[in-house]
Amino acid sequence: MKQNGYVKAVKAAFPYTIPVLTGYLFIGIAFGVMYQEKGYNFLWAILMSILVYAGSGQYLAVNFFAPGVSFLQIIFLEFMVNIRHVFYGLSLIEKFRDMGKKKLYMIFSLTDETYSLFFITKVPEGVDEHKFLFSIALLDQLYWIIGSAIGAIAGTLIPFDTTGIDFAMTALFVVIFVEQWLTSRNHLPALTGIAASLICLLIFGSDNFILPSMICIMIILLSGRKVMEEKEVAENAD
Repeated sequence: MKQNGYVKAVKAAFPYTIPVLTGYLFIGIAFGVMYQEKGYNFLWAILMSILVYAGSGQYLAVNFFAPGVSFLQIIFLEFMVNIRHVFYGLSLIEKFRDMGKKKLYMIFSLTDETYSLFFITKVPEGVDEHKFLFSIALLDQLYWIIGSAIGAIAGTLIPFDTTGIDFAMTALFVVIFVEQWLTSRNHLPALTGIAASLICLLIFGSDNFILPSMICIMIILLSGRKVMEEKEVAENAD
């Protein structure tokens, strides 16, 4: 019997999402615990992971429930934390162009980890590319939702000391960066990101360097895209 296209795509995508599965379960659990500690029902943590699904933005949002935080502050801080997704989206316009209604979900579900998988994963032979990418995005969000649910429910049953638990997100970013570094022969994009971030950190400070560094990285990578592609082709030929 011929296998359903989406079933085939999910089966093909799952092995590539295992690193995200392990990471999202733990940081999702950490988010759920932090959220529940504020006194909210565990269902709100799950709903937030379904409708917001912003990773670091959700971690930041936990602190917005404190008194004295204005609505304008919330908008500005969330915008600054998630501005990088604008640049992610620009580089995926061609991949998403012909995905029809699925394109809206692909835009919504574009996290750092999903974005990384889109670029380091080759579509297996015989699998529809659009269904494969959609499966990666959907699986990643399901991992996050499950982790959030486990954390929020556990937080209602077991007392936790949440000091330092938000470092889980930073740790996952480091792991993904190292994995990309080891699997890619072209390190120019990574070195560009490191250099631009460090320079902007020194110039603008730790509270304001994200947006300038993203702009610098985008300009540099777009300007040198042809050179980098030629270098990658030459390395692959070797």
